[in-house]
Amino acid sequence: MLAIFNVVFPIFALIFLGYLCRKRNILSVNAASELNRFVIYLGLPALLFDSIARLTPADFSNLRFIAVFAIGIAAVFLLTVWIKYRQGAAAADIIIDSLGTSYANVGFIGIPLCLLAFGRDGMPPAVIAMVMTACLLFAIAIVLLEICLHAEKHIGRSLLKTGNSLIRNPILIAPILGGLVASSGYVLPTGVQQLFKLLGAAASPCALVSLGLFLAQPIQNKESGSVSLLVSFKLLLHPAITAVFAYWILPLPKLWADTALLLSAMPIGTGPFMLAELYQREAALMSRAILISTTTSLVTISLILAWIAH
Repeated sequence: MLAIFNVVFPIFALIFLGYLCRKRNILSVNAASELNRFVIYLGLPALLFDSIARLTPADFSNLRFIAVFAIGIAAVFLLTVWIKYRQGAAAADIIIDSLGTSYANVGFIGIPLCLLAFGRDGMPPAVIAMVMTACLLFAIAIVLLEICLHAEKHIGRSLLKTGNSLIRNPILIAPILGGLVASSGYVLPTGVQQLFKLLGAAASPCALVSLGLFLAQPIQNKESGSVSLLVSFKLLLHPAITAVFAYWILPLPKLWADTALLLSAMPIGTGPFMLAELYQREAALMSRAILISTTTSLVTISLILAWIAH
């Protein structure tokens, strides 16, 4: 547990710094939105482009792992959609909450933990999981949100508005451009690579500080039930479904199955919070769900690591 705490400590520290800056009025209420927009339009696209441009076809050779990890994500996402729909939630809130229950913090916590638990052998599945979460799942959520926002009676007009929004979205364009670079075998100049590294390195810290700023805002008591649903689905249901498929239904090699289970047990990443703030939904609610899931994961991840070792 101490090793896990050392991995997640920077997350707590950055969130606390954002919280403290807001409480001391060092950063204004607008700072959270501005930091978040920096992440959405500069930091995260650079990180996604740089990560995908370095991939090779061999990184995606294990199709069964991709299927197992995708099934775990899809099952939790769709179940959350069904529950929130039955509760009468708005379409945009349904999408963001469903993203929250299925969006694992692979990049900031999962990759360091895989390196700690499995060594370099754990890196290929961790990279695949990061791309599936930060690129594919995130892109699907954005597409669904844009469809909801531009839904009109005239289907042609709706499709045109949605398409215009999507082709201008850097989070969707960056992975595509990165994939083109990777498939072409072209090596970017050193200066360009350094630019993307610098921008990408700023994405996670800025997102976490922005999250801390939102934590300084009050939350209504009626939203506590939603936080419990998000946290329990992410930390318990998601890894349980993944484990059933990884070990029994579509059995993977031991290392890949263990990695799939561990990565699916990661707490909620910052992606759902960034979209909640960008689309003016319940960002304060999502920020609390992320903090609680990250704190609680100290226990759940320790138990999973003990079970894997046993």
